[in-house]
Amino acid sequence: MKKLALLILALFTVGFVQSQIKKSKNMKKKILFVVTSHDKKGDTGEETGYYLGEVSHPWEVLHKAGYEIDFVSPKGGTPPVDGFDLKDPVNKEFWESKDKSKIDQSLQPSQVNPNDYSTIFYAGGHGAMWDFADNTELSKIASKIYENGGIVAAVCHGPAGLVNIKLDNGKYLVDGKKINAFTNEEEAEVKLTNVVPFLLEDKLKERGAKFEKSGLWENHVVTDQRVITGQNPQSAKSVGEAILKELKK
Repeated sequence: MKKLALLILALFTVGFVQSQIKKSKNMKKKILFVVTSHDKKGDTGEETGYYLGEVSHPWEVLHKAGYEIDFVSPKGGTPPVDGFDLKDPVNKEFWESKDKSKIDQSLQPSQVNPNDYSTIFYAGGHGAMWDFADNTELSKIASKIYENGGIVAAVCHGPAGLVNIKLDNGKYLVDGKKINAFTNEEEAEVKLTNVVPFLLEDKLKERGAKFEKSGLWENHVVTDQRVITGQNPQSAKSVGEAILKELKK
C-alpha cells in the first residue's frame, strides 16, 4: 500500500513538473520599450521627449497580440512626451490605457532583468539623440536580450540606442546588418542638422551598418538577423508588425 502511494505521488510529481515546463514554454516573454528622459533640443529652447505615435502604434500591434509591455527610460519615472496628438485614435487609445500609468512610472535601467524580455524596442523622439547612445546600462540590457536570442528594434531616432551596443564577440550590433533610421535628409528638412549631437545616419554607417533609406517621410522598415529598424514616425506601426512577425518564428 505504501509503495502504491509512493508510486502515485511520483507520477503526480512528474506530471506536475512536465505541465509547468510546458506552461513556461508557452508563456510569452515580455517586451521592453525604451523612451528618452531628455526634454530639450540642444540650446534651441524647444521641448522634446519620446514621440507619442512611435510608442502607441507599435504598442497597439503588440498589446493586441497579447504581449505584456514594460517601459524603461534612462532616468526612470515620468518621461517627457512629444508629438502629443490625441486626434490620432491610436494615441488616444494608448493614453487612456492601463499602460499609460506604466510609462509614467518607467523603470530605471538598474531595475530591468534582461532575461525577462524577448524584445527591446527603442522609441524615437529627438530626445533620444542626447541620452540613448552613451547609456551603457541600456546597451548592456539590449546586448543581453540579443545574445539570449531576442529581438532588438528601434524607430526614427530610436536607433541612437543601437550605435554603441557591442556583442560578446566585440563587434557592434549593427556591424554588417541592414539598418535604417531618421535620415540626414529628414534631419535637414526639420532644420536640426546642426542641433543634434551627431547625425544618426552617419554614426550608424561608422559602426558598419548597411544603411538603407527611402524618400522623406516614407514608411521604410528592415529586418536583419533579429534587428528591426524603421526610418521615421510613419514607420512605427510597421516596426510593431515586423516585431510580431519575428516573434512568431
